[in-house]
Amino acid sequence: MAEPKETQSNIVEFTVKKGERIPRKKLGEYEEADNLFHAIRRDGFWTTAMDDKNQFGPVSMMILLLIVATITGLGLKLFSIYV
Repeated sequence: MAEPKETQSNIVEFTVKKGERIPRKKLGEYEEADNLFHAIRRDGFWTTAMDDKNQFGPVSMMILLLIVATITGLGLKLFSIYV
């Protein structure tokens, strides 16, 4: 497995061992949550969605996608009305 090497400028470099094509990074912190609301209350919505701190990361990412798509759609609609 690819192992990170610390350089002097605190940049982590990954090496690819024989037979691997994509370097891997170290896994982040992960803790089980009882439900989505518990996960968001404990870890926060952003870290649940972006950092996968618990098993509800993909669900909160879909919620974030719906929020961003709604805002983008409303913005485009308002733009088309006034232009």
